Amino acid sequence: MPIKIPDDLPARRTLEAEGVMVMREKDAMRQDIRPMRIGLLNLMPDKISTETQIARLIGSTPLQVELSLVRISDHVPRNTAAGHMEAFYRPWEDVQEERFDGFIVTGAPVEKLPYEEVRYWPELARIFDWTQTHVHRSFAICWAAQAALHHFHAIPKHGLEAKAFGVFRHRNLVPDSPYLRGFSDDFSIPVSRWAEVRREDVAKGRGLTVLADSEEAGLCLVHDAGHRMLHMFNHVEYDSGTLADEYHRDNASGGTIGVPANYFPGDNPAAPPENRWRSHAHLLFGNWINEMYQTTPFDLLHIGEEATVAERA
Repeated sequence: MPIKIPDDLPARRTLEAEGVMVMREKDAMRQDIRPMRIGLLNLMPDKISTETQIARLIGSTPLQVELSLVRISDHVPRNTAAGHMEAFYRPWEDVQEERFDGFIVTGAPVEKLPYEEVRYWPELARIFDWTQTHVHRSFAICWAAQAALHHFHAIPKHGLEAKAFGVFRHRNLVPDSPYLRGFSDDFSIPVSRWAEVRREDVAKGRGLTVLADSEEAGLCLVHDAGHRMLHMFNHVEYDSGTLADEYHRDNASGGTIGVPANYFPGDNPAAPPENRWRSHAHLLFGNWINEMYQTTPFDLLHIGEEATVAERA
């Protein structure tokens, strides 16, 4: 089944050219089916690229998915046209009464700041709490994964002396996890961050399970069953050229960032990189959506009852 996104969203043209089935809004209304409702709180600077990357992954499952784009209510992005934000994004304050089968929160370029100094931290904290009563399954990426673990478990993030930057091999630690179904014993994933969550801080007894890690890059994927959240510290959603774009952008602006590890053939920035993570990106998102589909209530109004039952226990 296809993904349902706004007819004029720039991602539509890209996905259609790639062969991803994209449903027009008028056709979706004719089908007697309840689509999986997934919200995307997009905190990345290049919002159009991130929209496309996420839509590509959730649109490759056999289920019909309706993607809703959400933004922080009082934050004005500097790198995306106001017209695009106005046309395709709704502020979280306008959707907070709605319920979603799934909700994705992306990373943001604020890793060097303490959480409480991030301008929109108070609203993001409310959004994390809201997912416990209005969302069935959540997926946090990079900085958002660190932030959610800090919010729910007071787990700190640690700054890195040098940016973790490149494509690193990771170990599948829990092959029988439904989220790692079909994964190889080891797999490569892009990493691009200035901070990390350390294994020793993910203490036992919190209900957290480390699903994947890397000897070079540290923790990668953590499941928080109690909060129905999956935490991906790296960027499995990246396009083939995203790390290259970051490398050239940072160096053009006077930065001293090194060549991303294990990325350019022969470490030559002029050579086109090879994508070694695409299949596992589709697997991970497909497994997450399948797990969501198998367990979500048919009636959206019943989403969040898990939290109500837990509070009464």
